[in-house]
Amino acid sequence: MRSHEAADASPTADRTLGPAARRASCVGLVLAACLATSPTLAVAAEAASAGAASGGAAPPSASTANGSGAGLDRYYQQRPSWGSCVTGPDDTTGIDLDKAGVQCADVTVPLDYAAPRGRTITVAISRLKATDTRHRIGAILLNTGGPGGPARAYPPTARAAMKEVGARYDIVGFDPRFVGRSTPLDCGWPLGMTWLSAGADRAGFDRQVALQKSLADKCRATGASVLPHISTRNTARDMDVIRGALRERKISYLGYSYGTYLGTVYTQMFPGRQDRMVLDGAINPGDYRPRLLEGAERANEKALSDWAGWAAERHGTYGLGRTRSEVLASVDRVVAASARGPLTIGSGADAFRIDDSQVPLLLFSGIADDTEPARASFGELVSVLVAAAGGAPTTLPAGFAAELRYALRGEGEPTGVQSAIICGDVAAGRDPEQYWRDIERSRTAHPLFGPLTRNINPCAFWDRPREEPTRVTRDASALIVAATGDPRTTYKGSVELRRLLPSSRLLTLEGANRHALYGSYGNTCVDDQVNSYLATGRLPAKDRTCVKESD
Repeated sequence: MRSHEAADASPTADRTLGPAARRASCVGLVLAACLATSPTLAVAAEAASAGAASGGAAPPSASTANGSGAGLDRYYQQRPSWGSCVTGPDDTTGIDLDKAGVQCADVTVPLDYAAPRGRTITVAISRLKATDTRHRIGAILLNTGGPGGPARAYPPTARAAMKEVGARYDIVGFDPRFVGRSTPLDCGWPLGMTWLSAGADRAGFDRQVALQKSLADKCRATGASVLPHISTRNTARDMDVIRGALRERKISYLGYSYGTYLGTVYTQMFPGRQDRMVLDGAINPGDYRPRLLEGAERANEKALSDWAGWAAERHGTYGLGRTRSEVLASVDRVVAASARGPLTIGSGADAFRIDDSQVPLLLFSGIADDTEPARASFGELVSVLVAAAGGAPTTLPAGFAAELRYALRGEGEPTGVQSAIICGDVAAGRDPEQYWRDIERSRTAHPLFGPLTRNINPCAFWDRPREEPTRVTRDASALIVAATGDPRTTYKGSVELRRLLPSSRLLTLEGANRHALYGSYGNTCVDDQVNSYLATGRLPAKDRTCVKESD
C-alpha cells in the first residue's frame, strides 16, 4: 500500500505530506481513480440547469465576475485572516508549515451555491508568499488529486519543485470541501478503501454488493444534509471564491491526477479566469465515472510485468522467482490462496486478514511507480504475501501497518469523502447483475484486475447527482504532462484531453510506468519544461517528448 501512496498522483514529499495526503492523492485515482464524463455545459445552460436542479437561484455564470447579482458578493469579497497553521500542540504538520513561512486561513463558502444565503462551510487554505515581489507573477493554486486529496500542507513541496520560479508566485494550497482541515465529512466506514475486487466467484461478488450498499447507507445516515453538495463542480466554485478572496483577476493552477479533471472543470465553468495551468497525469473527462479504473487493466498488467522483471533480477533479495514468469506465478499463487481463505499478514494488533477482494487492491496499489525505492517497497510487500500464502508467520515492513489500518479498517482518519465526490459527480448503474456480467466478461482477458476495475461500488446505491457532469466545450490553454506507461490515468486520457483543448500542449515522458511526474519523478527534461512554462507563460510551439533517465 505504501508504494502506491508514495508514488501517488502528486509529488508529495514524505516530510511534508503524511500518509493521508498520499493516500487520497493516489488511491484517489485510486485513482484509481484519481480519476468522467464529458465535455462542459455552456455557461448559461449550466447556470439555468444548476438552479433548476437545486430548486433555488442559479450558481453564478462565468459572465458574472465575482458573483454579482447572485448573492455571492460577500464570499468573493471576504478577506482571509492569515495566521499560524498550527491547530494544536501535536500538530507537527502545522509546526513545519509555520517554520517554512506558510500562513493558513479559512475561506467561507456556501454549502449550496443555489442558496448562497443559507448554510456555510469553510475551506482551509494556505499560502507561501512570493519572495521575488519585483517579478511576482501571481498566485498558483494546488490540488494533489484523489478525489479527496488535501493540499494545505503542499506549498513548500511545490516551491521546491518550481525551483527559481517558485519565488515569483504566491503558492496556495487548499483542502477541498469536506477534506482535511476544511469542514469535515466522516462516513464512519469500517474501511478506508472501497476499490475492492469482486473476487473469484459469485459468492464473493454478492458479499461486495452487500458491503457497498451498507457503506452507501451508512454515509447517507451520517451526512445526508451535505452529500448533495459534495461534487467537483462545487469544488471548482470554491476555487473561484478563493481566487476572488485572494484579489486575483486570474489564477494559475497545478493539478495532479483527479486534480487534472478538477482543473479542466474549472476552465469550463469559469473561462478566462485561469492563467498558467499544469495538468499532470490527466484524465479524459469523458472517462470520468464511478468505475474510474475501468480501461486501465492493460496498463496495470504491463506495469506489474515490468516490476516482475525487475524483481526477478533480485531473486536473492525477495525470493519471488528468477524469471519474470516465475515472479508472476508467485503473484498468481498469492491470489489463488486468498480465494481459498483469508491470509494473515503481520502480527499482534497489526495482524490483518486479507482475502481475494483485498489482495488485488494491494497489488494494484504497488505498481504506480517504477522508481527503485518504490519497486523495492513493493517487493517487500509481495514477499510478505507469498510467505502468508504458504502459511508462514510474517512481519510487515516498516510503514505498511499504518496504511493498512486505514485502507482495511478505516482507522485514523475520516472515511468516505472520496466516494462522496465521485458519486456526487456522475450517476452510476444500479443493477448488480450488469456489474456481474461486466466482471465475467473482463475476467477472461484480465483475470487479476478485471474483477477490481469492473466491480460494484457505493455509487450504485448513492442518491443521484444534482447536476449533470461537466462537458468540455471550450478551449483552454494548459500544459498536460503524461507518462506513456501511467497505470492510473492512462496515457490515452492525456492524449484525449489534449484533443479536447486544442490550445494546450502535451509533454510526454517515454518509457516510465509512473503516475504523476513533475517535481517528484526526477526527470530533468519534464521539470525544466514545466518550470519554463510557469516562468514565461509560453507553451511549447508543439507537443514535446522527454525520455526516461536511467536509474
